Amino acid sequence: MKTKYDAYNSWVSFFIVTCETLITGGLFYLLFLTTEDTPWHKILQAPHLQIILTVMLCYFVSAMQAGVVLYRRKVYAYQILGKVLKSTICFGVLSGVVLELGRFMDAWSYFYLTFLGLLFISLSVFRILMRWGLKRYRSKGGNLRYVVLVGSSENNRELYYELTTQDWTGFRVKGYFDFEPNPKFPQECPYLGKPQDVKEYLEKNGNTHYLFCCLPSKEHVIIRSLINYCENHLVHFYSVPNIYNYLQNRVYFNMIGNVPFLSLRPDPLSRTGNKMMKRAFDIVFSLLFLCTLFPIILLIVTIITKLTMPGPVFFKQKRNGLNDKEFYCYKFRSMRVNTQADSLQATKDDPRKTRWGNIMRKTSIDELPQFINVLLGDMSVVGPRPHMLKHTEEYSKLINKYMVRHFVKPGITGWSQVTGYRGETKELKDMEGRIRGDIWYIEHWSFGLDLFIIYKTVANAIHGEKNAY
Repeated sequence: MKTKYDAYNSWVSFFIVTCETLITGGLFYLLFLTTEDTPWHKILQAPHLQIILTVMLCYFVSAMQAGVVLYRRKVYAYQILGKVLKSTICFGVLSGVVLELGRFMDAWSYFYLTFLGLLFISLSVFRILMRWGLKRYRSKGGNLRYVVLVGSSENNRELYYELTTQDWTGFRVKGYFDFEPNPKFPQECPYLGKPQDVKEYLEKNGNTHYLFCCLPSKEHVIIRSLINYCENHLVHFYSVPNIYNYLQNRVYFNMIGNVPFLSLRPDPLSRTGNKMMKRAFDIVFSLLFLCTLFPIILLIVTIITKLTMPGPVFFKQKRNGLNDKEFYCYKFRSMRVNTQADSLQATKDDPRKTRWGNIMRKTSIDELPQFINVLLGDMSVVGPRPHMLKHTEEYSKLINKYMVRHFVKPGITGWSQVTGYRGETKELKDMEGRIRGDIWYIEHWSFGLDLFIIYKTVANAIHGEKNAY
């Protein structure tokens, strides 16, 4: 059932997208004026007003499809910017096709690419400013939502803090109901009575917007009566599962057909569309590299390696991949041939390394043959780094949730590597930090995040990393 609050959110989305559509048209016209005496100006093949209106229409359609999240009570900057990126990409594709087919302008020009870049920056600033204004408005008492809690288990106590810790979310908790007062519940949250008294309280306090219920299932008669009352009196009813006695981490709601279930983490890469996008990117990216730069690098590495140390140019080692499947990981050999290659991790002043090998490790050149693994499907460009079999066997017994990292393909680079957990793991806490980063990546994967990690990897390689050894 759609309520006035849903309608309010729809109007907010419409207002924001309308403003952004005007920004899009204004930015295009401004860029048109500033390039009037340049070759960029000649790419327009139709009246500029006609092109601007077409561009604005394409943006409006794309943005409404991508959606707006900044009005939500709990939302963060990266989520807002993710929506802006999605809107910009959808708009770029749609408008590019329309402008090309309609012979309005050359959509593959530097002019249009510059426009898209400036548009992303402008819309990002606009939405962040809108979010800042909305947070200030709610902090000062505007657009409030009033909440009552039914049940005082650990879940609802935790929920109380989530709702009230940050006043900019605009929630105000009136109190809680339970069969008796709970001394563990925060003092500032008043006890309002027994669950049987909820309906009477709601009738007397008509400005209650949300009801969160965590009563045990044995109280199903009371729960059903609360659901019926809320559904008929425009109060949003939410059931809070009481799982704190066996789960201490976040859970996520899912459906298989009509059957609901809870999962331990979001898993974006379990979706077919995301898998296909990531695999397509891996194939295109690895092919481009292997067919262009890699032959030149291979020739240089082969010559220097043969001149500085005996043995093969390539080094291959069994590692654990997707679903713990073993595969041969390829690298340029940076060490002298030794019997400890499959058991001993490289250290900062490792005597097995040659001077040339040290340079390759510092610049990550030794990792480049792994693009062959990417093309073969054993690895991805971005993902948790694959570990030696010995390390997987040892650390899986020492670190809780260590094996979660094998739910996705390993990568040439990863989130942990660009956030300070690259190189030797001298202490157990170093590996624990790496595993936390790997799990965070699995839970928060997006195509934009992969691009950011690639950018950070290249930037770190250019500037040099102290842990790259």
